[in-house]
Amino acid sequence: MDSPTAAIPQFRHAVVTGGAGFLGSHLCAALLESGCAVTCVDDFCTGRRENVEHLTGQPGFRLLESDISHPFEVDSLSPTPPDLVLNFASPASPADYLRMPLHTLETGSSGTRNALALARRHGARFVHASTSEAYGDPQEHPQSERYWGHVNPVGPRSVYDEAKRFGEALTAAEARTHGSNVGIVRLFNTYGPRMRGYDGRAVPTFVRQALAGEELTVTGDGRQTRSLAYVDDTVRGVLAMAGSELLGPVNIGNPDEITMQELAELVIELTGSPSGVRFIERPSDDPAVRCPDITLARGKLQWEPRVTARDGLERTIRWFRAHPRTGD
Repeated sequence: MDSPTAAIPQFRHAVVTGGAGFLGSHLCAALLESGCAVTCVDDFCTGRRENVEHLTGQPGFRLLESDISHPFEVDSLSPTPPDLVLNFASPASPADYLRMPLHTLETGSSGTRNALALARRHGARFVHASTSEAYGDPQEHPQSERYWGHVNPVGPRSVYDEAKRFGEALTAAEARTHGSNVGIVRLFNTYGPRMRGYDGRAVPTFVRQALAGEELTVTGDGRQTRSLAYVDDTVRGVLAMAGSELLGPVNIGNPDEITMQELAELVIELTGSPSGVRFIERPSDDPAVRCPDITLARGKLQWEPRVTARDGLERTIRWFRAHPRTGD
């Protein structure tokens, strides 16, 4: 199995906003391993210092504690100006963005504007992390980038969905107005090591519950589907987008669907847990289906996922066993 660093385009200095988060920390590590200097920017509202502890002290790695909804600069941290900005700062789990609705909106709007301004000042490639939630509860299946979505703009999930959709609009406007080198990726349900057990997303919730011998709480009737991409695959896709000149948006996700009940049963099997399944109320505006059409990523980026759900879940479960106190 190739590592995420196998074909990373050569950048000299990357700025990763939200770099101490689950996905951001994996991006920081992959870029650093490739020989790229990395400035990790995070306000630690959801990111964790322990996610980047193993990078601290390595040559080329710098950590800036900053809320990107306020203007920020990285010139004093590195003699090399950034040639890549990856905009991954945002609360991403329902537990977080429902707890911090205004901060989520500010990060997606003012934060994206400030990250774009940084990239423009230095002539850097900019990649904005959007989400499959841009499609809402879709009426097209699978979802291609041509689909405009079916989103409730004032529901409880809207603070995340619309922040990401606004970020896409702002990124596209930057390209039209200033000719900036920007791209948009729509990420589908990424999972893996360094997720927080109580962040509200299905994989860490099920793994945490199974390892504790608790019932796995499946929302609704469990027939709603998701498409799960292991973090190494998502990192490869994001960095392939970074090395291209595509504007996008481009879907990065795994087209293999699984129902929530099937996922719960697979986690129980892989953990060897005695747990059963308990059905609970389904959240408002919860999508019934989620599956990416990755034709564009396959054709333009020569990217597709390689890690199966079983393999990725086994790796994730091993990490949770080794880090039993990662629950909060």
